[in-house]
Amino acid sequence: MLALIFASAVCAGVVIARVAWTRNIDYLFLLWNLFLAWLPIVPALLTVEYWRRQPTPSWRLAALGAAWLLFFPNAPYIFTDIIHLTKGFRAHFWVDLALFLSFGFTGLVLGFVSLYLMQSVVKRAYGSRASWGFVTLVAGLSGFGIYLGRFLRFNSWDVLVKPLKLSRGVGKWAADPLANSHTYAFPALFATFLFITYLMLYALTHLRQPLVAGVEIPESLLVKPSKVRPTSLH
Repeated sequence: MLALIFASAVCAGVVIARVAWTRNIDYLFLLWNLFLAWLPIVPALLTVEYWRRQPTPSWRLAALGAAWLLFFPNAPYIFTDIIHLTKGFRAHFWVDLALFLSFGFTGLVLGFVSLYLMQSVVKRAYGSRASWGFVTLVAGLSGFGIYLGRFLRFNSWDVLVKPLKLSRGVGKWAADPLANSHTYAFPALFATFLFITYLMLYALTHLRQPLVAGVEIPESLLVKPSKVRPTSLH
């Protein structure tokens, strides 16, 4: 969490510095999008805390999960903001590219931290296979959710604020999903991107010990799984 707070602070500082340098406030929307990327952490932490107190599936747990899923696409959504770099000539293209990638990666990791917490609860409740099925389902739904946000311009809270308009938009897409190639290609590709990226980060963070060819690692530096106390969810 400290690393994510630090990364978010650096991203915010770079945006503010860019505004001061160029006297252009166009990219201040990144701060709002980063704030939205933090929102999934809240219901994820509440879900874990509730599971610790009452480690059985319940409607309250399902409600927290639904709230988390509603806001989760906001985290990886920041990556799609890179489209703003394609609108005309940019005098500071490489600076802006680094800025968008920093926000995008920070948002992605924020989302993956919350996804890992939710997957841990599902794993405790239903097993490892079910937890990866959960990750696959979330990736698919998030790909479609990001499509709704980027192309149809819906927000997470439109589920409550504009349910009829949202249902009409989804219904129109469902009636003719092949009207445009991006209507099905984008959600599928972005879902694949989310799943593969999460899988790689999951694998990296679950390495038992460093593997360096030709280098002998002192035993005192190796992580001994038997002595590591995993985070308990009950």
